[in-house]
Parts: sequence; structure tokens; C-alpha cells
Amino acid sequence: MLDSAQAGGYAYPAINCANLSTLNAALKGFADKKSDGIIQFSTGAGQFISGLNHKNAALGVVVLAEAAHTLAAQYNVLIALNTDHCPPEQAGSFLKTLIMATAERRRAGKNNLFQNHMLDASSLPLAENMALSKEYLALCAENEIVLEVEAGVVGGEEDGAAGSHDTPQEKLYTTPEDMLAVYEALNGVGRYTFAATFGNVHGSYKPGAVKLRPDILQKGQAAVMAKYGAGAEFDLVFHGGSGSSLEEIRETLGYGVVKMNVDTDTQYAFTRPIVTHICQNIEGVLKIDGEVGNKKAYDPRSYLKKGEESMAARVGLACEDLLSTGRSIFGQV
Repeated sequence: MLDSAQAGGYAYPAINCANLSTLNAALKGFADKKSDGIIQFSTGAGQFISGLNHKNAALGVVVLAEAAHTLAAQYNVLIALNTDHCPPEQAGSFLKTLIMATAERRRAGKNNLFQNHMLDASSLPLAENMALSKEYLALCAENEIVLEVEAGVVGGEEDGAAGSHDTPQEKLYTTPEDMLAVYEALNGVGRYTFAATFGNVHGSYKPGAVKLRPDILQKGQAAVMAKYGAGAEFDLVFHGGSGSSLEEIRETLGYGVVKMNVDTDTQYAFTRPIVTHICQNIEGVLKIDGEVGNKKAYDPRSYLKKGEESMAARVGLACEDLLSTGRSIFGQV
């Protein structure tokens, strides 16, 4: 999938999911557009799925991943599974547990549980970040798992992401020197993708509030390829894709971006029709003044289906933005 996207000048939407409804919405969105895609689960999603009494992140994402394998088999598109933004302090209990789960499946002759994991050690000094990333990249490579790494900080704050609203501006931009250091630390260890930062911010902001500089990616790629050749080109990841302009998104595709994370926009797309349903059916949803309400209105399926439809449409828009529509390589590999 990564090779195809890089050669074809397109990228995959990476959609965060936190339950079966959002998982089905993502699958529908990709299938409707005949696009391959990436579905990812955060540590927060795992804690949620494992149950309010337990909050076991690794167990929760295993449940989601097993469900994704079963549900995705119904569709003629390729789906890769990823974990999103694992901080260093959770890597031992979270990532290692999941890598072991994939190893167990492989020994049983099954497909990987996950094809990709993200270790977000961007909160550490770069040398420490790369040392830890190299350790986990070697573990992933043993099981044909791609590791996503990050240098620089994505601003904002969302579901365990390392950044914050007061992140210094200079930390939002990965330098060419940083990109060289990443390549030199990880080259030859295993397959990885790189979330270089170019002003990205998690969350939703008004137009003009986020100052993206896609040229940062261009300069970094040029520095690495000038020293190590065309084969050193990074497979780059665009974090904080929600709310970005089409012009900015398309520009990054020319600089090696093959994956763009979308979460805030799909969360809103899922929730908006549910709010409409509640508002339009308030007397049926609530048992007001001793009445019995309307079971059809408060049956969760009645409004969750509307959320799924809306979120699937937003996933489809991401496929259009990233030029992955109609480019599935399902059946070719």
C-alpha cells in the first residue's frame, strides 16, 4: 500500500475509530470510494472499549482489531490497522503487548493483528527519541510491522497526543537537520513512516488559526535525498489533517505524504446527525411529564445508523482529497 501510494502520488486517510459504529463507518467510506485505507485506534479508544471498570488500553484495541479483521473481510478493499500516538511511558505495556499478539497470530499462520504501530516519542530529546524508536522498529521488523515515528511536536491536544495548546512555535516545525538525524538513526533497521511536523495542530480551529508550512517537508526530503540518494525519500505522515485546506493537503502529496490522520472531522460528522435526531425527536427520546416516549426514537440504532452514514461520507471526502478514490490494489497483492 505504501509503495503504491508513493509511486502514484496519493495518500491514505487514516481514520481513528473508537467503537463498532465508527469502525463500520470507516469501512463503508473506504469501500464506497473503492479506496484502500488505514483504520487506527488510540490508547484512549482502547481504554474506552475495554470497559469503564478496567480501562485496559491494550485489551481494548485487540478487541477492536479482531472485530476489524472480521468486518473488513466483507469488502473488496485493503485495510491496514494502526495504533495511534503511543507515548514512551506506555510503550512497554501497550506496544509490546500488541506486537506479541501479532507474533502469536503469525505463529498460528494468520495475518498480522496490526500492520502498523505509532511510537510517539516526540516529547523526548531527538537523540533519546531515535534510540527508543530504533528499539521498537527492530521489534516491529521481526513481525513485518511498519513503525510510525515522529520528530517535532504536533500542537493542540487530543486523545493522548503529546502536544499542547501552548507548544512553542519553533517546536511545530521539523528541521532538515532533524530529518537527516531520523534517517541516519533508522535506515536499514526496518520499514517505517515518519510524521514530520510542519505546523500541524490536533483539533478543530477557525480558518487562518493554523499556519501550515508544507515546504518544510519539501526541504527536509531534499536534504536527505541530496545526501543519500532518491531511495532515501521518506514515507511521510500528515497529522492533524482535519480542517486543512484542499490546497495544503494536495501540496503535501507532492512531498511524499502517504498517510493523513483524520479524527476531529469524522467525530463531528458522526455526532452532528445524532444531535439533529435528538432535537427533532425530543418528546420521543425523553419520557416527559409521565409519558412513555417513543421506543423507535430512543433505540440507539435509530441514531447510530445516521451517525455511521454521515461519518462514512466524511471518510469518502478524505479519499477524494487525498486522491485515493478508485485506486484500490485489492486483488493485486
